[in-house]
Amino acid sequence: MSLKNLKTINYMYWPAMALFIGIVFYPFLHGIRISFTDWNGFSQNFNYVGFNNYKSLFLDANFYMAFKNTLIYGLGSTLFQQVLGLSYALLLNRDFKGRNLLRAIIYLPVLISGLIMGYMWYFIFQYSDGALNDILLFFNLEPRDWLGNPSYGVWIIVAVNTLQYCGVSMIIYLAGLQSISKSYYEAANIDGASTIQQFKYITLPLLKPAIITSFTLNLIGGLKLFDTIKALTNGGPGYASNSLSTLINVSYFRSQMAGYASSMGLVLFIFIVSITIIIQKKFTVKEGEL
Repeated sequence: MSLKNLKTINYMYWPAMALFIGIVFYPFLHGIRISFTDWNGFSQNFNYVGFNNYKSLFLDANFYMAFKNTLIYGLGSTLFQQVLGLSYALLLNRDFKGRNLLRAIIYLPVLISGLIMGYMWYFIFQYSDGALNDILLFFNLEPRDWLGNPSYGVWIIVAVNTLQYCGVSMIIYLAGLQSISKSYYEAANIDGASTIQQFKYITLPLLKPAIITSFTLNLIGGLKLFDTIKALTNGGPGYASNSLSTLINVSYFRSQMAGYASSMGLVLFIFIVSITIIIQKKFTVKEGEL
């Protein structure tokens, strides 16, 4: 390739780099700067307060509650999505009539906005005239305030998020299963290996790249969950079902503490990046041992 052509290719990167700097990199740096101020999000004036926002953050009971919920949403949804996604993939990797239709049906919720999906489920779980409570009343049972009870609300959000995005895991696992050569299973059948043994010693080890990809994507999505929470509980009752993402929204727009919200956003960003790096490093080590 000539030097002239190489320069032309380099020039083609500039629009993408300009967009990245303007839309992602600059706002990120500006957010870090704002996290050291007492800006309310609207005023032209603000004061630098050093690390006061971060000190307040780690003394805030609502922050710790939101952080705990974020872990539940992230890890809980991710684990359930792996189980459901892999189960669907194993089923739909078989050759039978209607397989493609079932794949489409399972993946369809992924294409729906999380906010819309949350409102759809809200009409099922709401206390007054909710479909679930109507069923309980039909059987002469007491209705329950599903979304008003923190113990129920958090896990309902996990369940809704799991059911909506397990199709992502299914697609990733299907791709992984279809890349495994059938010769492995033929050899295992000749050796008399059972279905469970084939799954344990052939399928799972060869699915490790798919597992880590699915796990990472689902975990990141769960840790920054926002729209489903807003639709189902709006972070309530009180602050009981807030994630860090929704608490950032409340701090910025309702409490008008943009500097405090920015410091919380930076903590969430560092946490997600750290978790992702740890997962990737552990997977690389295990992969090298295969």
